[in-house]
Amino acid sequence: MSSRVDEILSWYESDHPGVLKNLRWMMDTGNLAGTGKFVILPVDQGFEHGPARSFAKNAAGYDPHYHFQLAIDAGCNAYAAPLGFLEAGARKYAGRIPLILKLNNSDSLYSNADPKPAVTGSVQDALRLGCAAIGFTIYPGSSDRNEMYMELREIAEEAKEAGLAVVVWSYPRGSALSKQGETAIDVCAYAAQIAAQLGAHIIKVKPPTDHLEQGAAKKVYEAEKIAIGTLAERTRHVVDAAFGGRRIVIFSGGEAKGTEAVLAEIQGLADGGAFGSIMGRNAFQRPKAEALQLLKSVQDIYRNAK
Repeated sequence: MSSRVDEILSWYESDHPGVLKNLRWMMDTGNLAGTGKFVILPVDQGFEHGPARSFAKNAAGYDPHYHFQLAIDAGCNAYAAPLGFLEAGARKYAGRIPLILKLNNSDSLYSNADPKPAVTGSVQDALRLGCAAIGFTIYPGSSDRNEMYMELREIAEEAKEAGLAVVVWSYPRGSALSKQGETAIDVCAYAAQIAAQLGAHIIKVKPPTDHLEQGAAKKVYEAEKIAIGTLAERTRHVVDAAFGGRRIVIFSGGEAKGTEAVLAEIQGLADGGAFGSIMGRNAFQRPKAEALQLLKSVQDIYRNAK
């Protein structure tokens, strides 16, 4: 047993053994087993962005089984997807990798300034499919944020009672924010805090920029001389915002980009104390051999981080 895994589990003081078992299952799976670090493969993009935009670059990705196998072959800690993709491979891959059922999703056929995902799965679905965790997206900054918070509170309570871990995608978005503000350091840190306060075990946010969106927050950052000049400094600040680093904070891979850009960003995140990455398009849109090499390189960065 890893002392680091035990240390992380000790932070979740209200959870019963079922939840702790599933958190341990994720931390004891794959190439980063025992390190307390994560590389998770998420494939919700087919729902969110459409099949051609998601899978045409690597047509093997139209097959749900491809993503289960990619996550396993790459030594990922877990595989996350909406209901349909998990149902399509649940029996064949039962028990081979921890699964995260994404319980709400949006599509890109309609959009407005204040998005709100639809609930597309249930805790009972997650139990039926043998999942380790449920995933849920909130959009701080949307006028519908309070409804999302209340949905998450209800779903998280049910999930924890059933022994499932709770992973929250906390993505600032909505009419209260500029486009630049969606990844502003003050907003990303706030999003991590909100997810932690809503009971998330694992928090997913986007890598923050050095932009400061909120006037009141900007005054504090400047007065207290909060270091945000490098990605490592910004990452450290976001992790601190999640209860002083007592919650697992992982970062999205974002839009598809070149290998050097991906690894440079991962290095900055790792240097700042990120617990890991949840990387979708930058992995599954590549040919499989290239995706496996990229994910191995990402894992090596996190494993070697101080």
